[in-house]
This record gives sequence, structure tokens and C-alpha cells, in this order.
Amino acid sequence: QVQLVESGGGLVQAGASLKLSCAVSGGTFRSYRMAWFRQAPGKEREFVTTISSSGGNTRYADSVKSRFTISRDNAKNTVYLQMNSLKPEDTAVYYCAARPADRGGQYDYWGQGTQVTVSS
Repeated sequence: QVQLVESGGGLVQAGASLKLSCAVSGGTFRSYRMAWFRQAPGKEREFVTTISSSGGNTRYADSVKSRFTISRDNAKNTVYLQMNSLKPEDTAVYYCAARPADRGGQYDYWGQGTQVTVSS
């Protein structure tokens, strides 16, 4: 059974930084494409960023490009999201997700989420 556990969320002021972590167990981490999504109150869950299984390819939503950085450590079975220059509109529950790298489509595995709140 694959489990994803996020950590690192919190309450920060606008302009601050946070680093989220997502630890994966029960599966073959290095074979997964990983992603971060977020869901703000009253809104649908939205894509934030994704990283290939090797870490060599990343993609970002326009709203976070140049401020957020996704990375992974395959030796630690962990994916990270470094968030800089945070804005109040970044306030959301952040979820990490995984799917086998050899296919597209929806993500199979999800974490429980971690709250990020950015005050103005």
C-alpha cells in the first residue's frame, strides 16, 4: 500500500518562504512521477507542479513559476516543494500525488494534505 505524508505547512506572512515535504512509503518511489496540487477554500483543487521520476523534468503552473521549486530525493523517497515570495493567494491545502511514470492520466496516490496560510 502506497502512502504519502506531507509536512512543512504553516502560517507565514506574505513574502516569506516555506518548504513542504512529502514522504512516500510502500511503493517504488523512483518509478513515480510526483506532483503537488493545492485547494483553496471554496475552489477546486488545482495543479501546482510536477517532476519526472528522475527529477530531470519539471513543469509549473503559471501562478507559481519562478517562485516555487519542486525537487526530489530518490534515496530518501521524498519530494519537496520550496515556496518563496509567498502571497495570500497561495493559501490552500497542499497535496502531493504520485503515479507510475510510464503512463499519463490521473494520479493514483494522494497524501492527506498540509495547510499553508499566508497572511497579508
